[in-house]
Amino acid sequence: MNHFSLLDLSPIPEGGTAAVALHNTLELARLAEANGYHRFWLAEHHNMPGIASAATSVVIGHVASGTKTIRVGAGGIMLPNHAPLVIAEQFGTLATLNPGRIDLGIGRAPGTDGEAAHALRRHLAANDSFPQDVVELLLYFDDAPDNAKIRAIPGQGTHVPVWVLGSSLYGAQLAAHLGLPYAFASHFAPAMLAQAIAIYRSTFRPSRWLETPYFMMAAGVCAAETDDEALYLRSSQLLAFARLRTGHPGKLPRPVEDLSTEISASVMAQVEQALSCSATGSLETVRRDLGTLVAKYQPDELIVTGMIHDHAARLRSFAMSAEALNDIQQTSGTA
Repeated sequence: MNHFSLLDLSPIPEGGTAAVALHNTLELARLAEANGYHRFWLAEHHNMPGIASAATSVVIGHVASGTKTIRVGAGGIMLPNHAPLVIAEQFGTLATLNPGRIDLGIGRAPGTDGEAAHALRRHLAANDSFPQDVVELLLYFDDAPDNAKIRAIPGQGTHVPVWVLGSSLYGAQLAAHLGLPYAFASHFAPAMLAQAIAIYRSTFRPSRWLETPYFMMAAGVCAAETDDEALYLRSSQLLAFARLRTGHPGKLPRPVEDLSTEISASVMAQVEQALSCSATGSLETVRRDLGTLVAKYQPDELIVTGMIHDHAARLRSFAMSAEALNDIQQTSGTA
């Protein structure tokens, strides 16, 4: 494992506002920078009452301007919602303002429900143009030929690193074919993780963007002084995910002592499976469980995420997680 990073969904807690969430995001990014995280990524979601990062490039600019060294980027931008030229201009501007610090992860899903997707795109294409859109985006970041009729300004020549994101085998195949780094959303869809790694690494084709495959996996994390406290804090995320799965998204709930009073056994089984690529507990437990994941899947990079209602507890969780991940790096000799 070369690096460890942090994915923040900028959660809006029950009793809080989007302004509170965005303030908390910047505070978390500063903690991540101080604790050795390599990247701080934000994700595009729309029509979600509990997520404040819908205007993802704007939030990235906010975080980048409030930090100094950590890489900041999208994990990711849902490219079907946007014209590639617009995204190239947005991230070209971010890279111009913050040289050498901006990443662009792109996904194929809409990041929302069908009605909101229609509101975003207005005219829905019947065919899947994602591969062509990725190639177009890459060209906008490249050095433009003299006869180029369309240029991203700013953007052209910034060479913003582009990642393919995915939760199935499609993204792994595309990233390998184009020779791009690949990140797998195992923090909420771990079923095809091992297959995706194998396909990506075995079929990777070197490119001018990347000579050898570079794979990032995602894992949930919730660390606290004791295992019981961590399980209690994590109940907020489990409850939020269950409500989303059952068509009732909302703000990040307060933690509860007994989830069985809130979630049926059948839904809980689905939630636990979806969020199984994770580590929850004391520093020792988190170190052990994240170490097991790293040893099993051998990612080039691990990105962790986790939503906790109490902001102070969330800061402590990611500080403890950084300590555990630093220990794992040193043990594996890749620090």
